[in-house]
Amino acid sequence: MAPSKTRRRKTTSPQPSAERLRQQAEQEFAAELEELAKADTRQRPPNWNLSPWAVATYLLGGNLDNGFEISPKYIGNRRLIEIAIATLATDRALLLLGVPGTAKSWVSEHLAAAISGDSTLLIQGTAGTSEDAIRYSWNYAKLIAEGPSREATVPSPLMRAMETGKIARVEELTRIPSDVQDTLITVLSEKTLPIPELNQAVSAQKGFNLIATANDRDRGVNDLSSALQRRFNTVVLPLPATVEIEVEIVRRRVEALGRSLELPAEPPALQEIRRVVTAFRELRDGVTQDGKTKLKSPTATLSPAEAISVVSNGWALAAHFGDGQFRVDDVASGLVGAVVKDPSRDSVVWKEYLETVVKEREEWQDLYRACRKLTPV
Repeated sequence: MAPSKTRRRKTTSPQPSAERLRQQAEQEFAAELEELAKADTRQRPPNWNLSPWAVATYLLGGNLDNGFEISPKYIGNRRLIEIAIATLATDRALLLLGVPGTAKSWVSEHLAAAISGDSTLLIQGTAGTSEDAIRYSWNYAKLIAEGPSREATVPSPLMRAMETGKIARVEELTRIPSDVQDTLITVLSEKTLPIPELNQAVSAQKGFNLIATANDRDRGVNDLSSALQRRFNTVVLPLPATVEIEVEIVRRRVEALGRSLELPAEPPALQEIRRVVTAFRELRDGVTQDGKTKLKSPTATLSPAEAISVVSNGWALAAHFGDGQFRVDDVASGLVGAVVKDPSRDSVVWKEYLETVVKEREEWQDLYRACRKLTPV
């Protein structure tokens, strides 16, 4: 019998970071972090890559003494960011709270990137998140073969952050079942993670801390216990205070997405971004900008994140199904879809807004016609 041929597994080289759909913050802004580290002469907390001043400059933007420009990652209240950074320099964990779309995850990622140089120590909270995802699990093949040992454990991102003195992140903490949330209490109080099967515990190294994000607007929210709440300092990230700030946020993020996706079209005009943002703010606030007309609000949050999605989707339509020019028809479909989430209720709200506000604005007539074509009668 002829010997059987052994099939060799095809190996692939690691994907270049430039080819990834989305780079981590520490990769995308590596040059800025490097320049900040060179210019940073202030005192750094133990195991921090940058001083608190440099972390704030990285998030909020600014010019270094050598003329190098740091781009803003968060546009908003500077004091809130300073409070968040100061919290992480203490032994208190940080909870970023706010409605969906207020850049909680974005701020969390950039804080971890600036402080630890690693934003990947992440636990994504869902209804199915278990204690193992927060603490550790087991390599059962090694467990059966060799018995319980540290080598047989599979550390969670939280455990790895404790061992290396880095920042761990928990996204959507209130999505996690309440009894699983409370797994964090010992970690945040004692700075240790017990491994009772081995009669051992992992002690956190200097530099370790935790950033959690949460919102109370979505369905399926599990409130934090009082014991867990006491172990966090809470910073509430608000929606942008003005139209100008929100327009600037949307513009910057859309242009960054366009570069990442290599969309072959002209960036959206500022006028179109402003109209989307204005419509969202008016529907969100329940009143027109001039305060003269009260409006019903839809079930959708209509946050800056939704506006970014609408504009970037319109840009993709213009690039691949248009002439490369971002036009009102490209934005109308995304606008209608963003507002009308619950057809039975939101359709009424949207039609009323179209007829009483959009139709009456002379400079919005093209938007009214484009949206009317896509709005069910």
